[in-house]
Amino acid sequence: MRTIDWNYEKNDIIMIDQTLLPGRYEIIECKTIESLCEAIKSLRVRGAPALGAAGAFGVALSAQRSSVQSLEGLMKYIKSAGETIIATRPTAVNLSWGVRRTIRAAEDANNIKEARMFTLEEAKAIADEDVEKNRRLGEYGAELLEDGDTVMTHCNAGRLACVDWGTALGVIRSAREEGKDIKVISCETRPLNQGSRITTWELLEDKIPVTLITDSMSGHVMRKGMVDKVIVGADRITQDAVFNKIGTYTHSVIAKEHDIPFYVAAPVSTFDFEHLEDEIEIELRKPDELRFFGNHQIAPLNVEVYNPAFDATPMENVSAIITENGVFYPPFLLDEVRIKI
Repeated sequence: MRTIDWNYEKNDIIMIDQTLLPGRYEIIECKTIESLCEAIKSLRVRGAPALGAAGAFGVALSAQRSSVQSLEGLMKYIKSAGETIIATRPTAVNLSWGVRRTIRAAEDANNIKEARMFTLEEAKAIADEDVEKNRRLGEYGAELLEDGDTVMTHCNAGRLACVDWGTALGVIRSAREEGKDIKVISCETRPLNQGSRITTWELLEDKIPVTLITDSMSGHVMRKGMVDKVIVGADRITQDAVFNKIGTYTHSVIAKEHDIPFYVAAPVSTFDFEHLEDEIEIELRKPDELRFFGNHQIAPLNVEVYNPAFDATPMENVSAIITENGVFYPPFLLDEVRIKI
């Protein structure tokens, strides 16, 4: 199934619980906004494009479950629910994009029935578009890969980070579909190991050769000539930086040092045309993600912890940005991207 979707039988949201992978594959339901917010915060659903769909479906869920009796009251309710959803992950721009686009669709309604219908139709459209966009993005990105390449990636930018197909891994899937022999090196992505738990699971499911390394090995493998290209996803792209999972900046510096192309694969919905790096709030996660590994304590309980979820990679470290509208090269003029939307 898709990473996240609408359950028409029960009128709620269904998703793959990514926290259980790779040990267990399980579908869960979100019947309330509270349960959806918990799923977003705990990373049961994660990845910028998937969060865009989650935000959209969350607005639709709030509209379906509201008991208010007036259109004005319903709009007030879904806007409040939308702000609650957005607050769960402040760095990922797709979440707020999905919420606000779906609310705008409801503003065209003349009554409560239409508002509920419009929000659900818009949420489904966002999910369907995500699959289509990632397919196009993958086709553009595949042109950058040569037969025999080994690609390093960080975190998970595959179908589980999207509604389906994926961004960074979508490029690899598309290249493989074209018959190119592509191998992958996946960084584990501490502290929550999305690379080891999710990316390797996805690639093995698709029978794509993958080798797992620790995050701190990336310099070693690049210096040894084991990496031809680096492709990562993005949670937000501002005018001057790419925000992605913590550790991405380090890989970009090493890739630049060794003249290895460093590509970012992301849909246009990930672009933030209005802000600069210094204006973006980077989400800080719970200290126990570093003090514990699963249920096992690996650090003193009283040690001070700094645990940002993302870092910012300056544009001068990026070789190209791959989108559903084509590949953009430096100097990155975001107005050119905006024109092609």
